[in-house]
Amino acid sequence: MELLTKTLFLCLALALTNGGPVPPHDAAVEAAALPDKCAGIEFDAVTPDEKGNTLFFKGSHLWMGYHGEAQLSSELFKELDDHVDAAFRMHSIGNSDNHNHIYFFLDDKVFRYSNHTLQDGYPKEIQEDFPGVPSHVDSAVECPRGECMVDSVLFFKGNDVHVFDITTKTVKTKTWSNLPVCTSTLRWLEHYYCFHGHNFTRFNPTSGEVTGVYPKDIRRYFMKCPDFGHGSSYSVPKCSDVKLDAITTDDTGKSYLFTGHIYMRLDTRQDGLHAFPITRGWKEMIKGVDAVFSYGDNMYLIKDDQVYIYKTAAHYTLIEGYPKTLKEELGIEGHVDAAFVCPGEHTVHLIQGQTMSYVDLSATPRAVSQNLPLPFSIDAALCNAAGIKVFQGSQYYFYLTPMLLAMSRMAPQPLPVTNALLGCQD
Repeated sequence: MELLTKTLFLCLALALTNGGPVPPHDAAVEAAALPDKCAGIEFDAVTPDEKGNTLFFKGSHLWMGYHGEAQLSSELFKELDDHVDAAFRMHSIGNSDNHNHIYFFLDDKVFRYSNHTLQDGYPKEIQEDFPGVPSHVDSAVECPRGECMVDSVLFFKGNDVHVFDITTKTVKTKTWSNLPVCTSTLRWLEHYYCFHGHNFTRFNPTSGEVTGVYPKDIRRYFMKCPDFGHGSSYSVPKCSDVKLDAITTDDTGKSYLFTGHIYMRLDTRQDGLHAFPITRGWKEMIKGVDAVFSYGDNMYLIKDDQVYIYKTAAHYTLIEGYPKTLKEELGIEGHVDAAFVCPGEHTVHLIQGQTMSYVDLSATPRAVSQNLPLPFSIDAALCNAAGIKVFQGSQYYFYLTPMLLAMSRMAPQPLPVTNALLGCQD
């Protein structure tokens, strides 16, 4: 008994000498201290980074992408040891000084990062970089020309949106009382999202208009959460199943494919590839698209015997007076399978069965100037500086010029449609 007592006193003395007993590491306790994105939290800020990963901020923590647990914001952005009010990535603007940076806003300060490194001279007063923009903003989002009328940043505070013109550094303020107060905002693949509570609402960046059934739960679309199925019914098609209806690249470099009732933007791989209903971008195209081509600042969509012309610079707004018939607009009748215009040219090549017709778009009135036979029928076609790709099912053929396409009596070796080409699933 005496030996036991001495042993206990010795253990106690050693414990006190070393600062007391050290509790065992409890991973469950540590994990419980992290915020849970699937618990229905309200985010402080949401922004993509330079690599296209979507960052979700809450308090002093962030999530990278739609998976995984929270981590301290300061682990990626060491100066951000507190919450942020707003954040956005500026990457589409043609100003090299601002290109591909992330901006964070905290009270009356702005922080600018490149590759997770704070840039020299920052943080600054918000007014130094964004004169006329108030402090303590709720959220911010980039809006490039073509989606907004000019290269802009939208700053939200309450129901007011302060539209900052990047070129002139001037601000116009609007009130969008129909939109919830946005605690964070996100631009993704030409779509704009207002986050509020654990919900989101998609809106038009020029008018604040909301179309569709909203709000929707973030956890069904922007998170991978147990017991929350994904809310989108539109999936990226498999390459072996691809059958294009139409494909085009406009003068700003935006590329789109159309198949059935969906479309995909092809030049946004940094932010991921996703299929959307055609009516989300071109609301009048409720029956799909037969053919499409871009000319100048306009995109021409053809369905049946109707031509719809959309203004590219106004986020694809249908020009007043359209649709018109094929005969009225292009001087042609019948079903159009495919269409394309080569860069710098004024001729649209309209493909009907195994015939290719030439129409001069600079002429008035427009009329067919030439008809040439084709070696086979075509689903869709795209012309760029390298040449012409003509698509037939899940294969395509390459030609250097429209004349070679028409004059070739034998088709070249067919090439398979791949993920690298169209962003489909291999």
